[in-house]
Amino acid sequence: MTRLLLFDVDNTLLWSGGAGGKAMGLAFRDLFGIEDGFKKVEFSGRTDRYIVSTALRQHGIDGDFDEHQGRFLERYYAHLPQALREREGKLMPGFPALLDALTKQSHVRLGLATGNFSHAAQLKLAHYGIDGYFRGGGFGEESEDRAVIVRRAIDRLGEGLHSAEAVVIGDTPHDISSAKANGAIAVGVATGGHSVEQLKESGADFVFQDLSDWRSAVATLTGEA
Repeated sequence: MTRLLLFDVDNTLLWSGGAGGKAMGLAFRDLFGIEDGFKKVEFSGRTDRYIVSTALRQHGIDGDFDEHQGRFLERYYAHLPQALREREGKLMPGFPALLDALTKQSHVRLGLATGNFSHAAQLKLAHYGIDGYFRGGGFGEESEDRAVIVRRAIDRLGEGLHSAEAVVIGDTPHDISSAKANGAIAVGVATGGHSVEQLKESGADFVFQDLSDWRSAVATLTGEA
Protein backbone atom coordinates (compact mmCIF):
# COMPACT_ATOMS: atom_id res chain seq x y z
CA MET A 1 0.00 0.00 0.00
CA THR A 2 1.36 3.41 -0.98
CA ARG A 3 1.86 5.90 1.84
CA LEU A 4 2.16 9.68 1.59
CA LEU A 5 4.31 10.97 4.46
CA LEU A 6 3.96 14.68 5.19
CA PHE A 7 6.55 16.19 7.52
CA ASP A 8 6.43 19.39 9.53
CA VAL A 9 9.72 21.32 9.41
CA ASP A 10 10.56 23.23 12.61
CA ASN A 11 11.20 21.02 15.65
CA THR A 12 10.26 17.92 13.65
CA LEU A 13 12.89 17.71 10.90
CA LEU A 14 15.21 20.37 12.29
CA TRP A 15 15.78 23.10 14.82
CA SER A 16 17.01 26.33 13.25
CA GLY A 17 18.27 27.82 16.50
CA GLY A 18 15.60 30.48 16.28
CA ALA A 19 16.78 31.70 12.86
CA GLY A 20 13.25 31.91 11.47
CA GLY A 21 11.94 34.01 14.35
CA LYS A 22 15.00 36.26 14.21
CA ALA A 23 14.61 36.89 10.48
CA MET A 24 10.87 37.50 10.80
CA GLY A 25 11.48 40.03 13.55
CA LEU A 26 14.02 41.89 11.43
CA ALA A 27 11.65 41.93 8.45
CA PHE A 28 8.85 43.36 10.61
CA ARG A 29 11.20 46.02 11.95
CA ASP A 30 12.29 46.95 8.42
CA LEU A 31 8.72 47.48 7.27
CA PHE A 32 7.00 48.95 10.29
CA GLY A 33 9.77 50.24 12.57
CA ILE A 34 8.64 47.97 15.41
CA GLU A 35 11.24 46.02 17.38
CA ASP A 36 10.29 42.50 18.52
CA GLY A 37 7.00 42.73 16.66
CA PHE A 38 6.15 39.07 17.22
CA LYS A 39 6.76 39.06 20.97
CA LYS A 40 3.14 38.30 21.84
CA VAL A 41 2.42 35.93 18.96
CA GLU A 42 2.26 32.17 19.44
CA PHE A 43 4.55 30.50 16.88
CA SER A 44 4.32 26.83 17.88
CA GLY A 45 2.31 24.87 15.35
CA ARG A 46 0.97 28.02 13.67
CA THR A 47 1.25 28.94 10.01
CA ASP A 48 3.43 31.86 9.00
CA ARG A 49 0.38 33.53 7.47
CA TYR A 50 -1.35 33.31 10.86
CA ILE A 51 1.75 34.65 12.64
CA VAL A 52 2.11 37.68 10.35
CA SER A 53 -1.60 38.50 10.31
CA THR A 54 -1.79 38.24 14.10
CA ALA A 55 1.17 40.61 14.54
CA LEU A 56 -0.40 43.11 12.16
CA ARG A 57 -3.65 43.05 14.13
CA GLN A 58 -1.87 43.34 17.47
CA HIS A 59 -0.02 46.44 16.31
CA GLY A 60 -3.06 48.01 14.65
CA ILE A 61 -1.57 47.90 11.17
CA ASP A 62 -4.35 48.17 8.60
CA GLY A 63 -4.32 47.83 4.83
CA ASP A 64 -4.35 45.02 2.30
CA PHE A 65 -2.98 41.90 3.96
CA ASP A 66 -1.68 40.26 0.79
CA GLU A 67 0.24 43.43 -0.04
CA HIS A 68 1.72 43.47 3.46
CA GLN A 69 2.59 39.78 3.18
CA GLY A 70 4.30 40.25 -0.18
CA ARG A 71 6.48 43.05 1.16
CA PHE A 72 7.16 41.07 4.32
CA LEU A 73 8.29 38.03 2.34
CA GLU A 74 10.84 40.10 0.41
CA ARG A 75 12.46 41.28 3.64
CA TYR A 76 12.13 37.93 5.41
CA TYR A 77 13.81 36.03 2.61
CA ALA A 78 16.57 38.64 2.53
CA HIS A 79 17.33 38.12 6.24
CA LEU A 80 16.80 34.36 6.64
CA PRO A 81 20.01 33.02 4.99
CA GLN A 82 22.21 35.14 7.25
CA ALA A 83 20.17 34.23 10.32
CA LEU A 84 20.61 30.53 9.49
CA ARG A 85 24.36 31.00 9.21
CA GLU A 86 24.54 32.85 12.53
CA ARG A 87 22.45 30.43 14.60
CA GLU A 88 23.67 26.98 15.63
CA GLY A 89 20.76 24.78 14.71
CA LYS A 90 20.68 21.07 13.99
CA LEU A 91 18.80 18.21 12.40
CA MET A 92 16.55 16.40 14.83
CA PRO A 93 17.52 12.89 16.03
CA GLY A 94 17.16 10.23 13.34
CA PHE A 95 17.69 12.54 10.37
CA PRO A 96 18.81 12.18 7.64
CA ALA A 97 18.98 8.38 8.18
CA LEU A 98 15.18 8.11 8.37
CA LEU A 99 14.75 10.02 5.11
CA ASP A 100 17.41 7.91 3.40
CA ALA A 101 15.59 4.75 4.44
CA LEU A 102 12.18 6.05 3.39
CA THR A 103 13.36 7.06 -0.07
CA LYS A 104 14.33 3.43 -0.67
CA GLN A 105 10.72 2.34 -0.11
CA SER A 106 9.02 2.15 -3.51
CA HIS A 107 5.58 2.64 -1.98
CA VAL A 108 6.44 5.84 -0.08
CA ARG A 109 6.06 9.46 -1.19
CA LEU A 110 7.66 12.21 0.90
CA GLY A 111 6.26 15.70 1.20
CA LEU A 112 5.84 18.62 3.57
CA ALA A 113 2.90 19.96 5.56
CA THR A 114 4.48 22.96 7.20
CA GLY A 115 3.47 26.32 8.57
CA ASN A 116 6.61 27.79 6.98
CA PHE A 117 6.35 30.02 3.96
CA SER A 118 7.41 27.84 1.03
CA HIS A 119 10.72 29.52 0.23
CA ALA A 120 11.59 29.73 3.93
CA ALA A 121 11.06 25.98 4.19
CA GLN A 122 13.33 25.44 1.20
CA LEU A 123 16.04 27.67 2.65
CA LYS A 124 15.95 25.87 6.00
CA LEU A 125 15.98 22.40 4.46
CA ALA A 126 18.80 23.35 2.08
CA HIS A 127 20.86 24.81 4.92
CA TYR A 128 20.73 21.45 6.70
CA GLY A 129 21.17 19.40 3.52
CA ILE A 130 17.79 17.68 3.34
CA ASP A 131 15.93 19.71 0.70
CA GLY A 132 16.29 17.01 -1.96
CA TYR A 133 14.07 14.48 -0.20
CA PHE A 134 10.71 16.19 -0.66
CA ARG A 135 8.42 16.57 -3.69
CA GLY A 136 6.55 19.62 -2.45
CA GLY A 137 3.53 19.90 -0.18
CA GLY A 138 1.46 22.50 1.63
CA PHE A 139 2.95 25.74 2.97
CA GLY A 140 2.33 28.60 5.35
CA GLU A 141 1.35 31.32 2.88
CA GLU A 142 -1.73 29.35 1.84
CA SER A 143 -3.90 29.66 4.94
CA GLU A 144 -4.01 30.62 8.60
CA ASP A 145 -5.60 27.20 9.16
CA ARG A 146 -3.11 24.35 9.28
CA ALA A 147 -5.77 21.83 8.26
CA VAL A 148 -6.07 23.63 4.92
CA ILE A 149 -2.32 23.27 4.40
CA VAL A 150 -2.50 19.51 5.01
CA ARG A 151 -5.42 19.31 2.56
CA ARG A 152 -3.41 21.14 -0.10
CA ALA A 153 -0.46 18.80 0.42
CA ILE A 154 -2.66 15.72 0.06
CA ASP A 155 -4.32 17.13 -3.06
CA ARG A 156 -0.95 17.86 -4.69
CA LEU A 157 0.97 14.73 -3.76
CA GLY A 158 -1.69 12.13 -3.03
CA GLU A 159 -2.94 11.30 -6.51
CA GLY A 160 -4.63 7.92 -6.41
CA LEU A 161 -4.57 7.78 -2.61
CA HIS A 162 -7.23 8.12 0.05
CA SER A 163 -6.64 10.52 2.93
CA ALA A 164 -6.33 7.51 5.23
CA GLU A 165 -3.13 6.61 3.37
CA ALA A 166 -1.56 9.96 4.28
CA VAL A 167 0.54 10.35 7.43
CA VAL A 168 1.23 13.73 9.03
CA ILE A 169 4.32 13.89 11.26
CA GLY A 170 4.73 16.86 13.60
CA ASP A 171 5.61 18.06 17.07
CA THR A 172 2.51 20.03 18.12
CA PRO A 173 -1.18 19.39 18.79
CA HIS A 174 -1.89 21.60 15.75
CA ASP A 175 -0.13 19.03 13.55
CA ILE A 176 -2.24 16.29 15.09
CA SER A 177 -5.56 18.12 14.75
CA SER A 178 -4.82 19.12 11.14
CA ALA A 179 -4.14 15.48 10.28
CA LYS A 180 -7.33 14.25 11.95
CA ALA A 181 -9.39 16.99 10.26
CA ASN A 182 -8.36 15.46 6.93
CA GLY A 183 -8.81 11.81 7.87
CA ALA A 184 -5.05 11.25 7.84
CA ILE A 185 -2.90 9.30 10.29
CA ALA A 186 -1.37 11.57 12.92
CA VAL A 187 2.14 10.91 14.25
CA GLY A 188 3.48 13.05 17.06
CA VAL A 189 7.17 13.57 17.83
CA ALA A 190 8.04 15.10 21.20
CA THR A 191 11.05 17.05 19.93
CA GLY A 192 9.38 20.44 20.29
CA GLY A 193 7.59 22.00 23.22
CA HIS A 194 5.01 19.27 23.80
CA SER A 195 5.46 16.02 25.69
CA VAL A 196 4.58 12.50 24.61
CA GLU A 197 1.58 12.63 26.96
CA GLN A 198 0.32 15.93 25.51
CA LEU A 199 0.59 14.62 21.97
CA LYS A 200 -1.28 11.45 22.91
CA GLU A 201 -3.99 13.53 24.57
CA SER A 202 -4.33 15.60 21.41
CA GLY A 203 -5.35 12.48 19.50
CA ALA A 204 -2.14 11.25 17.86
CA ASP A 205 -2.33 7.71 16.47
CA PHE A 206 1.36 7.15 17.22
CA VAL A 207 3.83 9.14 19.32
CA PHE A 208 7.63 9.01 19.47
CA GLN A 209 9.90 10.69 21.98
CA ASP A 210 12.13 11.29 18.97
CA LEU A 211 12.99 9.46 15.76
CA SER A 212 16.48 8.34 16.71
CA ASP A 213 15.34 4.70 16.34
CA TRP A 214 14.73 5.35 12.67
CA ARG A 215 14.30 1.68 11.78
CA SER A 216 11.33 1.42 14.11
CA ALA A 217 10.02 4.72 12.75
CA VAL A 218 10.21 3.42 9.17
CA ALA A 219 8.08 0.43 10.13
CA THR A 220 5.48 2.60 11.84
CA LEU A 221 5.31 5.30 9.19
CA THR A 222 5.00 2.84 6.32
CA GLY A 223 2.38 0.70 8.08
CA GLU A 224 4.65 -2.32 8.40
CA ALA A 225 4.89 -2.31 12.21
